[in-house]
Amino acid sequence: MEALTVTLFERIGLWLVFAFMMTRIPSFRYLLDRELDLKTILLHSMIFGIFGIAGAQAGITIADGEIISKLLIFRLEEGETLVGSTLVAVVIAGLMGGPLVGLGSGFIVAGYLYFLGGEGVIANTLVHPLSGLFAGFTARFFSQERVIAPAKALFIGMFTPILHMALILIFTSNPDDTIQLVNTIGLPLVITNSVAIAIFTAMIQVALNEKEQEAALETKRALKIAEEALPHLRQGYNFQTAMKIAQLLRNELKIAAVSLTNKKEVLAHIGLGADHHQQGEPLKTFLSDKALETGEIQIAYDREQIHCQYLECQLQAAIIVPIRQSGEVAGLIKLYFRRSQQIRAVEIALAQGLGKLISNQLDVVAAEKMKALIQEAELRNLQAQINPHFLFNTLHSIATLIRVNPTLARHLIVQLGFFMRSNLKLTSTSFIRLEQELKQLHAYLEIMKVRFSDKLKVNYLIADGLEEVLIPPFTLQPLVENSIQHGLRDMECGGEIQIHLKRMENVVQIEICDNGTGIPEHLLKQLGKHPLDSKKGSGIGLYNVNQRLTSLLGEKASLHFRNVPSGGCSVSFQIPVSFEREEEEIA
Repeated sequence: MEALTVTLFERIGLWLVFAFMMTRIPSFRYLLDRELDLKTILLHSMIFGIFGIAGAQAGITIADGEIISKLLIFRLEEGETLVGSTLVAVVIAGLMGGPLVGLGSGFIVAGYLYFLGGEGVIANTLVHPLSGLFAGFTARFFSQERVIAPAKALFIGMFTPILHMALILIFTSNPDDTIQLVNTIGLPLVITNSVAIAIFTAMIQVALNEKEQEAALETKRALKIAEEALPHLRQGYNFQTAMKIAQLLRNELKIAAVSLTNKKEVLAHIGLGADHHQQGEPLKTFLSDKALETGEIQIAYDREQIHCQYLECQLQAAIIVPIRQSGEVAGLIKLYFRRSQQIRAVEIALAQGLGKLISNQLDVVAAEKMKALIQEAELRNLQAQINPHFLFNTLHSIATLIRVNPTLARHLIVQLGFFMRSNLKLTSTSFIRLEQELKQLHAYLEIMKVRFSDKLKVNYLIADGLEEVLIPPFTLQPLVENSIQHGLRDMECGGEIQIHLKRMENVVQIEICDNGTGIPEHLLKQLGKHPLDSKKGSGIGLYNVNQRLTSLLGEKASLHFRNVPSGGCSVSFQIPVSFEREEEEIA
């Protein structure tokens, strides 16, 4: 018995080495993780049936209690019994694929053993389909596990050899010899088969875990590429950005070459073939046209499909991935390979993922640009609504002054002209120098001083070296106007506004204070956050300024309101001293 057990372990060891080599094949690992349909059930049954036949060839022939060594087993003589690991493959098939796969592989192995003949042929024929069915139904109790644990498989693997021994005893014509045979092979079969099943399930677990790790690695790589491509895509999809993205893709994917195209021509080509796959070359291939038309990934498996006229071109295969923008195909990513064998399922899945990620990035960039344009349009519209009121009031003042003080009227006209010209230029940019904003504010205040005479006094406290700091235009004037129209409206004289600008590390602190009536406490937290429903004003100007500051500079630039203990109110905000943005300067 000990010798038989050792010999069975040696033979099963060889069989397990063969099984391990199969799990190293990527296509086999891919097959193990597919959804089961009729086609895959048949395929799984055939694969595990072949494993069972291999187990039969690795088995041992016993006759009259003696081991007969055979290199290959083609036929068993009368009185010879085959002892091997055929049940291992069938049980694994049931545990992994369910009752149908277990039954299918069991019938394949049973048919082969029936062809071999020998002692116990009826038991051999029956036990394999029954074992596959039993293992498949047993696996349903562990359906929450992707692959049954080796310890559980070890326990389940003990029952099938016991069932085999029972069937041999039932279908025997010579009970005495059969009992002796069962006593000889029973325990070795139970031990070796259950251990082999546990080892095989462990190998499959390792194979599937490796597949998951490979998929996770490819997903991580695709996300990294999409993240690093986003800054380039924000600059537009053109020749320069396409070249940078193509270089990024080739560095990360380690493939022969990468091309990026729009709908008509090649924008960039990096890698092999760069001497004849040139920038600006029109698209020629049928597969490129098909990818642009259908929006589906295309694969070229030979040079003819790539349609390269250069005879010495080393590019033999390619994956053509369409990329979309706003729902329409905007161009193609072409991943080139030296051989068609390098295009595996994982490369195709990665290419599809990259196409979707980069398409999503293009949509994000388009949405960001559209949002910025909408915000800008809203702000321009609000500005256009506010300016006429100021203009009509100023023209009325000029008309009054022309008779009584022509000199002051001319001064007012000059300041109004400067203010309106500056205001028109503001619509062409999102940022101006602080010096220009202060000049515009000064022109506005000169007009207001004429209109309100001794009622208004303005003090400037401005630190040196802030002239080049960038600020959104039309920011200070609405805040000062709010102080005049609401804070000082009930004061007959002595109205004062203080404009204080100072530098604090990397920001400029801007504060505008008045000595007016202050702001009701219940409105302090609402000002600037949203328009107000109040008899004294809607606060749309303050809301407009706050929205623009936060959309362009972030929440740190939002307006803060407080009442001053000595009377009046203060509004303050911060802007960065410098930030990475190319701005058009107003002349």
